[in-house]
Amino acid sequence: MMNDLTHVIDQSKPSIARVYDYLLGGKDNFAVDRTIGDHFKENLPGSVAIATTNRQALVRAVRDLARDGLRQFVDLGSGLPTADNVHQVARRYAADAKVVYIDNDPIVLAHGRALLATDSNTTVFQADLRDPRTIREHREVAEMIDFDQPVAVIFSAVLHHLNDDEDPDAVVRYWSEQLSAGSMVYISHFRSGENRETIKAEEKLQSTFGRGRWRTDKEIEALFGDLDILEPGIVPCASWRPDLTVADEKSPGRALTVWERLIVTGLARKA
Repeated sequence: MMNDLTHVIDQSKPSIARVYDYLLGGKDNFAVDRTIGDHFKENLPGSVAIATTNRQALVRAVRDLARDGLRQFVDLGSGLPTADNVHQVARRYAADAKVVYIDNDPIVLAHGRALLATDSNTTVFQADLRDPRTIREHREVAEMIDFDQPVAVIFSAVLHHLNDDEDPDAVVRYWSEQLSAGSMVYISHFRSGENRETIKAEEKLQSTFGRGRWRTDKEIEALFGDLDILEPGIVPCASWRPDLTVADEKSPGRALTVWERLIVTGLARKA
């Protein structure tokens, strides 16, 4: 599949989606992506927890949403397919769940199309997160999603790739305004940590991709606008509705690493 795409992909430039794929153990990446991933692995030891705990929190969120009756999901900036994609998790609890994936990376489109070729309740297409109206009015969204019914809109580790002048608040607000009562918005985001690790990781993101900004807890909370943030609030992904083992229940309150504290998440409902 990747060989068929080399004519449209600049292999000299790293891709956010492919770097994440590499950090999560995927195979759909190029040498330039692995170089960036190896920087985090080797020079910022422990930082891969940012990617892994973020993914684990997303899986728990989709599980809870499907259990609670959500049957429609729009995943913005979905990244490359991995184990436990949104549609796979949702359908463990709701066989009729419908999912739309959107990303701006052509590899995501190609791999998603191949994965979902025989799935009539899931689609993927390439679009720019910063142009929400075009996404909302896209034919495949109109065919798959009924916005008169509750929808879960997912921004998993994507809004921190938007600079302030690209107005991530307005992006979330647009989608919130499209949603009916009972709909949900899920956001995970890099969090400013006032420490050496945060500074180094943010510098690497900006120097590599020319964009991106860590935000404070207050700024991340503001992204939700007037939506009602549900328990446990905005907390590190590792602490968001964790699946506790017997050992955890006997010894709660494990101290998080500095890296685990640098990505937070929250889930909010439209009243």
